[in-house]
Amino acid sequence: MAAMLTGCGIATASPHVKPLVPSEPTLINYVDPAMVHGLSTRSLNTGETAGRHVHAIYPAVAEAPLLTEKLRETVTERLDRFTRHDVPAGAFPNPEFNVEWQLAAASPEVLGVRLRIGQSMGSGWSESRTTVWYDREHRRALDSPDLLRDGTALTTLTWLVRRELALRGPLVNPNALRPTPAMFDSIGFNPRGDLVVEFDDEQVGLGVAGRVAVAVPSSTAAPLLSATGLRARRAAVGTATLTSQEDMLAARRDRPAARSYKAGGVDCAKAKCVALTYEDGPGPETGRLLNILGAYRARATFFVLGSNASARPELLRRMRDEGHLVANHSWSHRDLTVLPPAMLTDQLTRAQYAITQAIGQVPTLMRPPYGVTDVQVASIARRLGMSVVRWNVDVEDQRDSNPRTIARRAIAQVKPGSIVLMHAFRGATVDAAPEILRGLAAKGYTFVTVPELYGSRPMEPGRTYDSGAVSTVLEKQSVS
Repeated sequence: MAAMLTGCGIATASPHVKPLVPSEPTLINYVDPAMVHGLSTRSLNTGETAGRHVHAIYPAVAEAPLLTEKLRETVTERLDRFTRHDVPAGAFPNPEFNVEWQLAAASPEVLGVRLRIGQSMGSGWSESRTTVWYDREHRRALDSPDLLRDGTALTTLTWLVRRELALRGPLVNPNALRPTPAMFDSIGFNPRGDLVVEFDDEQVGLGVAGRVAVAVPSSTAAPLLSATGLRARRAAVGTATLTSQEDMLAARRDRPAARSYKAGGVDCAKAKCVALTYEDGPGPETGRLLNILGAYRARATFFVLGSNASARPELLRRMRDEGHLVANHSWSHRDLTVLPPAMLTDQLTRAQYAITQAIGQVPTLMRPPYGVTDVQVASIARRLGMSVVRWNVDVEDQRDSNPRTIARRAIAQVKPGSIVLMHAFRGATVDAAPEILRGLAAKGYTFVTVPELYGSRPMEPGRTYDSGAVSTVLEKQSVS
């Protein structure tokens, strides 16, 4: 033990405070999910529920049902815990629950999925981190501590990490660390093969410490690993470098603005036009929805999440090729109005990059999650060249699972120039699509993308639009 503790060279980083040592050792690069055959996404709940903002989506891998089920159970347990809390009277902003996921590693031997689960009950934001592994050879879903050889290895790792934490100062409490699986539920590897342990907010330190993580050099960690752990380390070694913010912005250069190639054939000043919009996808129901829209020769605007777009880029290309418009709905569906400018910009830029890489076009529209916007959101959207789009018809498909009710609500509310809110993840919404299309077509409506509602008037970056008439920039407001 003493020999292992001597000169281990462990380093850490926090994205929220200025690091005291180089941050790179604790950063984990992530695998492009489009490279994993059969990967899609599943939704537990998204939208506004009982005054709460909820976005709970996780990956599903066709060949690994046990991994998918373990991820579902993990997210479900955390979401249930969140919903059991009473919402404080007059809570502002809305309590929020958000799940973001990445592939920590992928090879023919193993898959690793890192979940970052954040929540707020109206003030303060805290995150927990969990990494789940799947051994493809033995078809087993594993918790992070299963990457270690045995209980003795866990005890050794605890001492290694505790010693490093003791150097962190008053924001970190090394005595809070115990050799229990619950405290080591997020273990991964950086591209050099160093073992990275990361902790939940306030698990071993004060909330202001931000993300606390420790990197154990590969040579020190190797004797502690199980056979699956060694395979996981091999999978992570050499993972591609993360794309920088500058590179993501540069990817927009020399790319055309996103536009339906069928635009221009309808004069909405004369025709009765309606813009159907679908958000949160692409997901398991998106292909079926595209089939239905194609059968009725209807076009729509898809506000996609960057995290989902990166998993299913072929569906974005199909949207483009079939005359639909692809637009930005942020990376991971956070309430943008509660984020500092840098994080808000990152949410939009990462999504913009994923969409541009998929379709070769740069989105010019964005829809803020939950329909919540303010002056700062509009300002950053303007700087990124995007108009802010909301809606004036809500079919309430997140509160209703009856396709006929959804369809009747849409048909009754639509007026010329309407922008209709729907959700691409909802099976009931897709089931309602044929009746919506038939009913509106019978009333003489033509289905167009959002910009076509405005004819030759270009939509202005940074301006908020909620129907066929231009509105001024809206103050912070939620209408979802």
